Amino acid sequence: MNEHIARQLREAAEGHQPDRARMLARVQRGAAGPAARHRARSGLRSWPKAALAGLAAAGILATGAFAAAGIARTQPPSDTTTTAPSAPSPTVTPSPSVTAPPTVTPSPTPSAPPVTSGPAPAATTPPTARPTPPASPRAQNGPLWSEGSIDAHSTVYWGQNNLILRTTQPLTSLTVELRIAQTGDVRDTGNWRTLPSDDFTVTVQESGGALVYRWVLKPGRTVPVGQHEFAGQFNHATGVRSAANDSYRVDTQSVGGPASVWGGFGPAG
Repeated sequence: MNEHIARQLREAAEGHQPDRARMLARVQRGAAGPAARHRARSGLRSWPKAALAGLAAAGILATGAFAAAGIARTQPPSDTTTTAPSAPSPTVTPSPSVTAPPTVTPSPTPSAPPVTSGPAPAATTPPTARPTPPASPRAQNGPLWSEGSIDAHSTVYWGQNNLILRTTQPLTSLTVELRIAQTGDVRDTGNWRTLPSDDFTVTVQESGGALVYRWVLKPGRTVPVGQHEFAGQFNHATGVRSAANDSYRVDTQSVGGPASVWGGFGPAG
């Protein structure tokens, strides 16, 4: 259907205004009048055909009007209609020189140390590997007198510590102990004393980081008045050995009561 026919149908549909009431009145007058029925008796057989033809024509006109109105309301696009393409929207490209500012992360502020009240803590002294040195020496007590020394024959491989003990009273009980600090590879090589060996019980053992020599007077024996000597012999690591942590102790019993002496070892006089 071209544009001309569509326009004619649209004008016919818009100009046509069917009067339904008028049409029904005409149909009713023709059907209800008796005189008309007598006048048209001879043509009674042809009247229904004419009425039906008129109704069909009216229906066709109404249908055509409605169709024309529908066509006018929804016209299909014409084959010759050309729609111009819309201009594309410009694309905005960000300038390469504009960059987002870098994110700055603030560095943490160091917290101040807590303020404490009261006296400052005492300084900590680092522990020492050396054994605890002996107490202040007591070389003389009651009938006893003592002196410790390093034997003059000691070498860089071997050593001997000597103890001289003097008593002005006979001793009914006597225990002598020599402690040689473990300064490295200290090992027993022997011991001796000037008193009879049968009068003493002798032991040598490692104890408390030291090589310990001990002489104990046997029960019923007596140490006479005079000067006596005890010695411990040992090997040690190569080099000049320090005897600063070596020590001795003597505990006795006499008619005058108990007495004890102790001290360290120095160079031989």
